[in-house]
Amino acid sequence: MIPLLLVLLLALILFGAGFALKALWWVAVIVVVLWLLGFVVRPAGHDGRKGRWYRW
Repeated sequence: MIPLLLVLLLALILFGAGFALKALWWVAVIVVVLWLLGFVVRPAGHDGRKGRWYRW
């Protein structure tokens, strides 16, 4: 009975890790798309040129 429970626990852990990694990939894709859109949709600066969309 214990080996069966260990196998089921391992399957559950691997399934959870796979779901988490897939979710992290989607988050990474969304962040990259937003980052690239930031280069396209930049507000104009004080002198009329395109300014920086980030603060640093």
